[in-house]
Amino acid sequence: MKDSATRSLLGHARPQRKALIAGAALSALGGVAGLAQPLVAKSFVETLAVDEPVSRQVLLLALLIVGGALTSAFGMYAVERAAESVVLGARRQLISRLPRLRVADLDQRPPGDLISRVTADTTLLREAATNNLVDTLIGSVTLLGMLVLMAWLDVVLFLAVLGVVFAIGACTALVMPRIARASKEAQEALGELGSGLERLLGAIRTVKASGAEQRESTALEGSAHGAWQAGLRAARWGAVAGTSSGLVVQLAFLTVLGLGGARVANGSMSVASLIGFLLYLFYLVGPVAQLASGISGLQVGTAAVRRINEVLELSPEEGEDPAGSCGTAAGRAPAAAEADQGAGIVFRDVVFRYREDGRPVLDGAGFEISPGGLTAVVGPSGTGKSTLFALLERFYDIEGGSITVDGRDLRDWNPTELRRNIGYVEQDAPVLAGTLRDNLMLAASGASPDELRRVLDQVRLTALVDSLPQGLDTEVGHRGAALSGGQRQRIAIARALLRRPRLLLLDEATSQLDALNESELREVVAEIARTTTVLVIAHRLSTVTGARRILVLEDGRVRAAGTHAELLREGGLYARLAATQMLGTTQPEPEPAPEPAPAAD
Repeated sequence: MKDSATRSLLGHARPQRKALIAGAALSALGGVAGLAQPLVAKSFVETLAVDEPVSRQVLLLALLIVGGALTSAFGMYAVERAAESVVLGARRQLISRLPRLRVADLDQRPPGDLISRVTADTTLLREAATNNLVDTLIGSVTLLGMLVLMAWLDVVLFLAVLGVVFAIGACTALVMPRIARASKEAQEALGELGSGLERLLGAIRTVKASGAEQRESTALEGSAHGAWQAGLRAARWGAVAGTSSGLVVQLAFLTVLGLGGARVANGSMSVASLIGFLLYLFYLVGPVAQLASGISGLQVGTAAVRRINEVLELSPEEGEDPAGSCGTAAGRAPAAAEADQGAGIVFRDVVFRYREDGRPVLDGAGFEISPGGLTAVVGPSGTGKSTLFALLERFYDIEGGSITVDGRDLRDWNPTELRRNIGYVEQDAPVLAGTLRDNLMLAASGASPDELRRVLDQVRLTALVDSLPQGLDTEVGHRGAALSGGQRQRIAIARALLRRPRLLLLDEATSQLDALNESELREVVAEIARTTTVLVIAHRLSTVTGARRILVLEDGRVRAAGTHAELLREGGLYARLAATQMLGTTQPEPEPAPEPAPAAD
C-alpha cells in the first residue's frame, strides 16, 4: 500500500518532471556553491597564515554566495511553478471524475468530505509531489557531497560524524510511519468537519426554525476538536522528526570539537582543516533539515494521495462520455428520436434495494407503458415511486428482473444516450446557483431564444422573467434562495421541457403550485403527452384523474393498474387513497405543504 501510494505520488509529479528537474538542478547548483564555500574559507585561512593577499579568495567567496543565492531562487521558483501545476492537474482529475461517478458511490461519501479531497488533500499533494520531493533529493545529494568532502578533510572526524548521523537517522525512520498515519487521520477529521458544515449550511433555515443552532454548533465543535487532536498528533511526530536534524548537528559538533581539538593538539590535524571541517558541520544543518522536512512531507503527501486515489479509483458510469457532453450541441435527443411518438417502458419482476443488507424497495415490480400518453404512479410514501424514476435514469442498477426502454434492456443503454432522451423533474426541484438562464439551459445549452420564450410561456414564467431587474440574467442565489418553491418547480419543469424529451418524468412536480398554475400546467402536460411518454408521481387527485393509466404501488409492487374510474370501482388501496390522501373532485383543493421525500422513495 505504501509503495502504491509512493508510485501514485510520483505519477502526479511526472507531467511536471522537466520543470522539477530544472528546479532541482538549479537548487543543486546553489547547493554546490554552498559546498565550495568552506573550501575557499580554508584557503583564506591558509593564505592569511603565510601573509599573502587574500583578495582572490574574498572575491571568489562573494561570487559563490551571490551566485548560489540567485540560482537557488530561480530553482525555487521553477519548483513552485511545477507545484501549482501538479495541484491543477490533480484537481482537474477529481473535478472531471466526480460528476461521472455512480450515484450509488456518491451516496456513500458525504459532499463535505469530497470537497476536502479536492481542496485540502490536493494542497498537501502540492508540497509532497514537488517541494518535499525536491527537498529529499537535494538534501540527500548535498548531504552526501558534504560527507564526501568531510572524509577528504579528515577520515577520523568523518567516521565520528557518520556514526551520529546514522544513530539519529535510525530513530527518525521509526517515526515516519507514525507521521503518515497521523496525517491521514487528520485529513479524515477535516473531511468529517467539512461534511458537518455542508450538512448545517444546506439546511440552515430548518436549523434556525427548529431552534437547533446551539446543538448543531456543539456537534461541529466536536468535529473541530477531533480534527485538532488529530492535527496535534501529526504535529507531535513531525516535531520529533524536525528536532532530529538539530540534534544531529549539535551532537556532531560536540564530537568534532572534542576529537578535533585533541587531533590539533597532537599535531595530526591542522587548524585550517579543523576550521573547514567545522564549517561543513555548520552547513550540515541545512541539508539535514531539508532531508528531514522532505521525508516528513512525503509521509504527509502519501496519506493525502491515498485519499485522492480513493476517488480516482472509483469507476465512472459505464460508457460515460469522457468529455462530459450530452452528445449534441443542445444536449437533446437526436432529431430522429424527436419525431418519434415517445418511449415505451417495460418493468419485469424488478428487484432493487439501496443497501445489500437492506429490505427490497422494489420486490417484483412489473408493468408496461406504451409510447405516448400520461401515466400516473400513486401509492403510500416509501413504496418506491421515486425509485422507479431513479432506475429509469440508471442512477442505480437493479438486483433482479429487467427494465426495457423501446424494447432495449436498460443495461445495454449508454447512460449518456439514455438520459439524452429523458426529461427529469425531481421532487425537490433543485435550482443551481447562477443566473436564471444558466438554470433553464442546463440540459439544452444550444436552445434558441424562440425556444426559450416558448417554454417560458408554457410554464407561466414569462411574467416572472419580465419583472426581474436583469431578466434571464438575474442571479437566483444559492440553491435558488431568491425564488419561491413554486417558481423553482416551474423552472425545473421548463428545464426539462426545453430538452424536448421522449420520456418526461415528473416527481411531484406541481406540489408547490397554486390551483390556477397547476391547472394551466396540467393542460401543458396533457398537450406534451400526445407525442411524449409522460410518467408522473402524484399525491393530488386532480393530477391523476386525466391520466391514460394509473399504477398503484404498494410494498414495492404494482398492486393495481387502470383508469381513475376503473380503480375507484375496484376499491382497494386506490379508493382509500382517493378518500384520504387525495381529495374529492368536487371539493376545492388547497395548497398542501410538499411531502418530505422518504429515503427509499
